[in-house]
Amino acid sequence: MKEKIYTIPVLDAFNENDECPFCWLYSKIETDTIEFITGPSYMENDIRDATNESGFCDVHMQKIYNTKNRLGLALMLYTHQMKYQKDIKAILKNNPKVDAKGFFNKKNAPISELKAYIDKVNIDCYVCNKVDKLMDRYIDTFFYLWKKDSSFVDQVKTSKGFCNNHFGVLYEASRSKLKGEELNQFIDILCDIYFENIARVQEDLDWFVKKFDYRYKEEPWKEGKDALPRSIVKINSYTLNEK
Repeated sequence: MKEKIYTIPVLDAFNENDECPFCWLYSKIETDTIEFITGPSYMENDIRDATNESGFCDVHMQKIYNTKNRLGLALMLYTHQMKYQKDIKAILKNNPKVDAKGFFNKKNAPISELKAYIDKVNIDCYVCNKVDKLMDRYIDTFFYLWKKDSSFVDQVKTSKGFCNNHFGVLYEASRSKLKGEELNQFIDILCDIYFENIARVQEDLDWFVKKFDYRYKEEPWKEGKDALPRSIVKINSYTLNEK
């Protein structure tokens, strides 16, 4: 099947032959997004409006800070905080003060508009939103390729499988993307790939542990030397930055 623009990222991910192609995709999208907003684009009105609205989670705040573009981050934080304070003042203005005695007597009192707003902002993140949107699109592309390209199916079958999280994502998504026997066949293949490769990495991790035993000191490392970071991908869906 001829490559299309929208299939290239997914095909590239499987060509990398990592422990989880979707973790590889996530990491690439995340890096690209951080590079995008710490470049000149943070001065564009639509981008600044989006970062003003969402802000950044703790993880991505640290990663953006590590890019060393302190001016760009400072400007984004300054205008984000301005919007945050403006919204809070508007909420407080539109809500009368609560009688303390009356409030604490109501055990099941609904959450205030102010607290609801603060909670929403605290879990929002421009980078997460961007990554999640693209990851949903790539899951759709995966199933498009699965149905249309037999060579892609063969490539998936010989891949190194998936992390725990993306195994679950694919399993769940397949129920709406496939039907009948096609669905059953996919789940059988998915489970075979997943468990076979989890067992492979577990065996490597077991050998990694054994190498700390004096009895195995002179034995070769086999595939165990990098078993720890590969296990972290499988379990935590996270690729360590060991630079």
